[in-house]
Amino acid sequence: MSYLLQILFVACVAVAGYLIWKRANLIRKTILLGKSTNRLDNPSKRWKTMLLIAFGQGKMFQKPLVGLMHFIIYVGFVIINIELLEIILDGILGTHRLFAPVIGTELYALLINSFEFLAVGVIVVCIAFLARRNILKIKRFWQREMTKWPRTDANLILTFEIILMLLFLTMNATDSVLQNKGAEHYEKVGSFAFSQYLMPLFENMSVGSLIAIERTAWWLHILGILGFALYVTYSKHLHIILAFPNTYFSNLNPKGKIENMPAITNEVKIALGLINQNDVPATQIARFGAKDVNDLTWKQLLDAYSCTECGRCTSQCPANQTGKLLSPRKIMMDTRDRLEEIGRQLQKGKTIEEALNDGKSLYGSYITKEEILACNTCNACVEACPVNIDPLSIIVDIRRFITMEEASTPASWNAMFANLENNMAPWKFSPSDRFEWASKVNV
Repeated sequence: MSYLLQILFVACVAVAGYLIWKRANLIRKTILLGKSTNRLDNPSKRWKTMLLIAFGQGKMFQKPLVGLMHFIIYVGFVIINIELLEIILDGILGTHRLFAPVIGTELYALLINSFEFLAVGVIVVCIAFLARRNILKIKRFWQREMTKWPRTDANLILTFEIILMLLFLTMNATDSVLQNKGAEHYEKVGSFAFSQYLMPLFENMSVGSLIAIERTAWWLHILGILGFALYVTYSKHLHIILAFPNTYFSNLNPKGKIENMPAITNEVKIALGLINQNDVPATQIARFGAKDVNDLTWKQLLDAYSCTECGRCTSQCPANQTGKLLSPRKIMMDTRDRLEEIGRQLQKGKTIEEALNDGKSLYGSYITKEEILACNTCNACVEACPVNIDPLSIIVDIRRFITMEEASTPASWNAMFANLENNMAPWKFSPSDRFEWASKVNV
């Protein structure tokens, strides 16, 4: 029976690993639909940014209480899953608490006690976050883009984490009772910090019943973690993994700097006589700006998959605060939804070209012109994002498409463009008259 359970365990791990790999490969494939961009410069600064923002949760602590709560979940979930290594080895080898005799019972008990402390912290914080979302109904969690599924997704993850931690504590409590009863194979490591308070619930049970509960909790815990790992790849909680590469590949330029289109810059320089046309290699531009996800860069697509849907960007957006349709969070969610749609087409065996030419596009089918034109490019959304996502870059690229491909910008914008072209300023004054106001100033 033991060998059959070992085989079953290995099969479960293998199936979960294969499904996670398959899903990760699809995500990678859709991200690589984006155009190339160089984010390999200044590695020391990039490592520092990742350590501060992703590992250190630097931006989360701008709101200290919420930052601390999020940090408890983050640290707790990461560290507690270190014990996953022991569980996997126990499952493969048919052992029980493999590390206890290796590192000594005292050190082992200290480690499990620290895991339990974090597990209880995760439970308390998850309950608090569920209350914030569903009882207090914090505004940013209930805005128009937060439809039924995004809200359900967040609640499922929090509930999932609570269940996993309770299974961990139940497993330890029944294990301790079995130790006291002298059950075979249950290593004497003593009781633990928090699960000891659950022991009275199980002390009057028979050894057979206790083993059944302990083994059930053990199996549900490991299968729950494997299921959670797979589910995360479909969830907004993919940021648990992608926050690290996303912050590493952050835009290191000053927030107010908007990258020009090289082809347009060269045309302007040629017109001004700053460079010779023969010095510029001939390039064919497929499209000015962005209409669909393949017009964006791979980093912008990575941003979309890294979005936490926390809504800090939207809550800081002045356009959104004044009632306009623009929501930077929705821009990122729409981009991810479009990528997911293309991914589903690829899974059905369609080529990338067929998947992209499905009669839909990011701009038009998901994001509207009204949203894009509402942005005032203040960078508040970029500054607010806890994982350095840049919604503004996508907005600017779609706006370029509206301006240069569709030529459908408002009349007031067209007047400004004409003034910039003719007078080198947004106002309708010739350069020679620009300083006439100075003659009227009394010195």
